[in-house]
Amino acid sequence: MGARTASKEVCIGAAVRHGERQGSRVSSTPVDGPTYRPCVGIMLVNAEGRVLVANRSDMESAAWQMPQGGIDAGETPRDAALREFAEEVGTDKARIIAESRDWLSYDLPAELQGGVWKGRYKGQRQKWFLFEFMGTDEDIDLDAHNREFDEWKWIDPEELPALIVDFKRALYEDVLEEFSEPLTRLRGE
Repeated sequence: MGARTASKEVCIGAAVRHGERQGSRVSSTPVDGPTYRPCVGIMLVNAEGRVLVANRSDMESAAWQMPQGGIDAGETPRDAALREFAEEVGTDKARIIAESRDWLSYDLPAELQGGVWKGRYKGQRQKWFLFEFMGTDEDIDLDAHNREFDEWKWIDPEELPALIVDFKRALYEDVLEEFSEPLTRLRGE
């Protein structure tokens, strides 16, 4: 697998990928300009092949997700992923083993678009990285930086889509598909 370059990106409603689904339609709407916030996403996998998810501390009800965050000016996606991992997970005990071929995107629901990120973005455009965790559970420290999460847990990768908010579900399914080969190797299957 390894690092790959991005190719044509298309908006598919909740997620972005080479002309795939938008509901049952195929869309070829380009994803560019300031309408999508540039971000990275991190799939952290432990020695048992389970994926880390964390519950957002700024939400009243459960809002589980994998770590993610914005790309700062002058920062490469890889550097942003390493920084976000250290900030959100609180350790550096992991290594990048794969990077998504493409940038994936999701749209926020219309009712959230005006209030999130001061209304500048309608969603996020993300480069995803698969990290292999090299530490122990005791190394995870949600308080290491600004606390974005109030709890975390390891889950089987197949559980991700059902746990995630609806508007990110298609993106998470695409991430699982993207990393299926290295996940299979990590899980010893």
